[in-house]
Order: sequence, then structure tokens, then C-alpha cells
Amino acid sequence: MTSELSPIDQAKFIAAKRAADMVEDGMRVGLGTGSTAAWFVRCLGELVRSGDLEIHGVPTSQRTAALARDVGIPLMSLDEARWLDLTVDGADEFDRDLNLIKGGGGALLQEKIVATASDRVVIIADKAKEVETLGAFPLPLEVIPFGWQTTQALVEETLVAMNVMGRKATLRMNGDAAWVTDEGNHILDLHLHRIGNARQLALVLNQIPGVVENGLFIDICDTVIVGFGDGKVEVRDIDQGTIETGHIEFEESENLFRDLGE
Repeated sequence: MTSELSPIDQAKFIAAKRAADMVEDGMRVGLGTGSTAAWFVRCLGELVRSGDLEIHGVPTSQRTAALARDVGIPLMSLDEARWLDLTVDGADEFDRDLNLIKGGGGALLQEKIVATASDRVVIIADKAKEVETLGAFPLPLEVIPFGWQTTQALVEETLVAMNVMGRKATLRMNGDAAWVTDEGNHILDLHLHRIGNARQLALVLNQIPGVVENGLFIDICDTVIVGFGDGKVEVRDIDQGTIETGHIEFEESENLFRDLGE
């Protein structure tokens, strides 16, 4: 129930609820990964189960696919969809230009592929994810397992010439073992603290042998929806240069507010 939600979770739900209002009948919708995106999947599932909406979802991870099936959203692969009307996802950080750091949930590769195959990308977040400069959140880098330590050394060496404050790269762990993505890869988290030129860094990192993709999403996001714990919501559109404000009332729903398991 909403009375049991923390202010942060309330803010995530508000943003997700507003994003669900953007989905129209017949759309093919990319479904992001992570705690905020999970709220959107649940909101969308309620609309589908009630008969108010007929859509197909394209999940960005096995976890999201399982949740979407659980709440009744029909799914298809990206190859089947070919192109999407809308993708809704969360972010670990976003700046005033709506550039992002993503990949805290370990699904950055599929998230970026799905986002770039969409007419519109909407990011939902709470206010705490907004930053002046990207980099406080560790930047995820998906790398192949073969020679990952060599890749790590090359990355750290490359960072010396980049406009960043830190250069340490650590292997993401899952207990005592290395984290494994849905594609069977590992993730290096880059502790940069501040990224002076995100566009340049994204291009340079992807040139390093062994690197599959980085978590910098540059010029991909069209709209950010920022939720607040008191029900306030802001919709920031980068193309139109507008900020729309509103308020969403909390609605009690046993199906929506049961434990997300995250």
C-alpha cells in the first residue's frame, strides 16, 4: 500500500504513473530494467489487465521479461517488433541536457539497443537522480570475460587522458563471483567522480578492445519525468524545451503495491 512506501518509492511510482499515461493502444513499448522501471511495468500491467490498453512490450532484461509476464503484458522480441513507438526506462543519473548514466541494474547493453530503436525515449526518475555533472555514480562498462583484466588495465590507462576526476575500475561482483549479464559478459564500474566531456568519453571507451558498451546515454533521451514523494510530477521535454508540472494522487492497489522483490 502507498502508506507503506518510502518517499523515494512514492516518487518513483508517481513518475511511472505519468509515463504510463503516455502509452497508447497498439504501441510497441520498450520496457526498461531496474527498480523505477519496475513501477512502470506494474502500472502498465494494470492498464492491460483492466482492458483499457492493448500493447506489446519489448523487455530489456530477463528480469523485466519475467515481471511483465507476471503482470499480464504481452511480449515480443526486438527482432519481431523491429522498431518501437516508445521506450520507458529509469536512470542512475541525468543532467540538464538529459544525458544519462545507466547500467546500475546490469542491463545497459539491451537498454541502449532498445532505446536507440525507439521513436521516443522517456526516462522516469526521482529528483535525487538529477545532477549538474555526470560521474558521481560509477559508470558501468560491459566487457567480455576473456582478458577482462587486460581490458581493465587498458581502460584505466585510457582514462589518464580523459577529463575525469577518478580512474579506478572495479569488477562488479555478485556475491563471490563476477556479475554476469544476460549476454554472458562482465561489468567494470568506473569510479570517475566527475565526467568533463561525456560525449568524448563514450566514444573513446567503445574503441577499447574487449569493451562491448558503456553506460553513457548521450542524445538518446527525449523526455525525463521526475516524480516527487508528495505527488508532484515534472515532465521535461528536451526537443520542445518545456517543463510541464502536475500532481498525481496515490491510488491504493494490492496488485500494484505488493512487494516488487527487488
